[in-house]
Amino acid sequence: MKTLSLKQPWAELVVSGRKTIEVRKWNTKFRGEFLVHASLNTNKEKEKEFSFKDLPTGCIVGKATLIDVKKYTSKEEFEKDSDKHFAKGWHAPKAHGFILENAQRLPLKTLKGKLNFFEVE
Repeated sequence: MKTLSLKQPWAELVVSGRKTIEVRKWNTKFRGEFLVHASLNTNKEKEKEFSFKDLPTGCIVGKATLIDVKKYTSKEEFEKDSDKHFAKGWHAPKAHGFILENAQRLPLKTLKGKLNFFEVE
């Protein structure tokens, strides 16, 4: 199954259904269900901002469905979706918003992450 690594707290925000757009600097043709992997690297400042502590890392934490990709062409459009992606700063000119649905938490499963989408059995 396709898998995507996200730093914490972004992985937690996705599996809890609060983050419905994942911003990347690259596009993908993939659509469908994928596993959400919490990478070993975290953003401690953002964890504090969202009042999280001791979030799991280095493991599968859930799954979601990628239904579409939105290409952001303006700072205004990007900022309009800030309550869905929580990203700070305009990522021009290569901002792509992966639109997510059906996020669910799964039992934790230790796994080493990789870049981009990667396959996991």
